[in-house]
Amino acid sequence: MKFCSQCASPLVMRIPADDSRERYICEQCGSIHYENPRNVVGSIPIYGDQVLLCRRAIEPRYGFWTLPAGFLEIGETTSAGAIRETIEEAGANVDIGPLFSLLNVVHAQQVHLFYLAQMRTPDFEAGVESLEVAMFLEKDIPWQDLAFPTVKQTLEWYFADRAAGRLDHLNPITVHTRDVLRSEKI
Repeated sequence: MKFCSQCASPLVMRIPADDSRERYICEQCGSIHYENPRNVVGSIPIYGDQVLLCRRAIEPRYGFWTLPAGFLEIGETTSAGAIRETIEEAGANVDIGPLFSLLNVVHAQQVHLFYLAQMRTPDFEAGVESLEVAMFLEKDIPWQDLAFPTVKQTLEWYFADRAAGRLDHLNPITVHTRDVLRSEKI
């Protein structure tokens, strides 16, 4: 059972007036409690021909590799959040580029956004949420040990675009997007 954050009364599910979806409503004080997806923001940190990945020191998927990413904080833009997560998890300073991928993970109530990012220097270090951080050439990416389908899909799109010459400064970036299904496992 859920309780109202305003008056601590139990919440009920019903469709509020002037709405079309069921919401949690407090019948005591009338507050509507919206539940919305959470944004996960991250980067694809590039230095030369290599991509920077972090091996997770937290659940879910402890010990698996990921792009530096995490939940967007209140009061920050998605690109600022991607920069912050890259610094926190990988100790890398980046110049953030354009949005590269947007993946809807409806079953987890999340939207994942990854930005292209140019590392300013080849310097990096594991943050508290990373066991280790390493640079990878495409052929050395630990594909079988990636943490999430969104990371795998983003890396596949990145390497395909790079091979096709679509990441040239003169070409506009096309944002890749798709829905990730509950059944998708790595």
